[in-house]
Amino acid sequence: MKNLKEFHPPHLYLSESIYFLTSKTINGEKIFSSEEKLEKLFSIIVDSAKKENILLYGWVILHNHNHILVYIKLKKDLISFMKRFHGKSTIEINKLDFMQGRKIWYQYWDRCIRSERDFWIRLNYIHYNPVKHGYTDDMFSYKFSSIKEYLNRYGKDWVCDCFRKYPVKDFMPEKGMD
Repeated sequence: MKNLKEFHPPHLYLSESIYFLTSKTINGEKIFSSEEKLEKLFSIIVDSAKKENILLYGWVILHNHNHILVYIKLKKDLISFMKRFHGKSTIEINKLDFMQGRKIWYQYWDRCIRSERDFWIRLNYIHYNPVKHGYTDDMFSYKFSSIKEYLNRYGKDWVCDCFRKYPVKDFMPEKGMD
């Protein structure tokens, strides 16, 4: 058996499923530290989702990682989405930094959502993540998160009620996912 530090289990996907995805930069470097880079990464996520027939339920982008909650119709779509998202973002961010050949992404983690409760807790985790990492004291004001879409669609009372029903404290991420 390989050394456990070198062991990476395969990604196993199910069609017609919802996935919680986390991507982290190499060595946790804060590569997306400007508004321009964060906006570029967001547009690449949206574009990649459209091209690969992926439905975005929630997302947050921080300086060294992101979380995305998606629905996939076919399991091959998720593989294509991650390849497109990581490939295109690496090329575009390296252009902005005048770098060539730099690897940006360490790897990504995925988890198939198994229940309605699991879905809502992970969506709340996504929206709370900027507070958790000290980017803001008010998750409603963080620009690079899907929370504003939920506020506009359902209102602040609905969002707050969702946090009361499905508190983030109930969600313990796997090691290395934060």
